[in-house]
Amino acid sequence: MPERVPDDGFDAVLARLRKVVEHLEAGQLSLEDSLTAYEEGIGLARRGHELLDGAEHRVELLVAGGASGGSPLSVPLDEAMTDES
Repeated sequence: MPERVPDDGFDAVLARLRKVVEHLEAGQLSLEDSLTAYEEGIGLARRGHELLDGAEHRVELLVAGGASGGSPLSVPLDEAMTDES
């Protein structure tokens, strides 16, 4: 069973994804273990993409706040991500 995708930040997700890729590229895993690692890698890639999307949205909010003549807005990442929904 693949490891649970970490709730850590982007750097931790990327580090784990790199380890998974190294294991896959080494070619020493059985077919079943390779599929399990691949599943984990897909989950990590999706989580990383979510984190990058959230960061991008947060930057857009900061830029939009500054462009309107006021001071840039700062919105917590969790709040910014729920605004997208």
